[in-house]
Amino acid sequence: MATQQITYWLMALAIGYLAGSIPFGLLLAKATGQGDIRKIGSGNIGATNVLRTGRKDIALLTLILDGAKAGLTGWLIQNWLGLPFGYIAAAAALIGHCYPVWLGFKGGKGVATFFGGLFALVWPLGLVAAGIWLMTAVVTKYSSLGALIACVVTSLVGVIVFPQGAGVMAGFMSAVILWRHRENINRLRRGEETKIGQKS
Repeated sequence: MATQQITYWLMALAIGYLAGSIPFGLLLAKATGQGDIRKIGSGNIGATNVLRTGRKDIALLTLILDGAKAGLTGWLIQNWLGLPFGYIAAAAALIGHCYPVWLGFKGGKGVATFFGGLFALVWPLGLVAAGIWLMTAVVTKYSSLGALIACVVTSLVGVIVFPQGAGVMAGFMSAVILWRHRENINRLRRGEETKIGQKS
């Protein structure tokens, strides 16, 4: 049994990481003639930076696909291997998105992937995170600030309401996102953070 559990862990981690490491934003931007999005805005490969090209359609598709990295992968692994392996795969997908081996471990910030994992595996937390992000982003126009606040609140709610499995996944993913946003935090403090839809 122990050997089987270890095998399942490794499978969930490997599949999740590889799925998460597909740089959809970068690939879609290049395929539609937008160039290398790592050279504009935040240099991020996620949907928010894709939006800075002016292509809302490509940004939306990037958002959906980045969310599916953790959401679809976690759901499939959960239905194949069971819990907690769906949570493990979703968390691994976030790591893959943030640190893809194909891009020298320089990826996105993981927000869409975080939302995708939550909605697919523990939708109440997904609603909490999305609601907080949306309200903050609409009021302040800062996507990063919305993500930061959403992660903090979601982690607290997750640990209290879902102390095992889902709560651990939410807390871990939130911690990674907060770490990935450390430069954004500094820019927010200086009033230099780029707003949603603003080209750099």
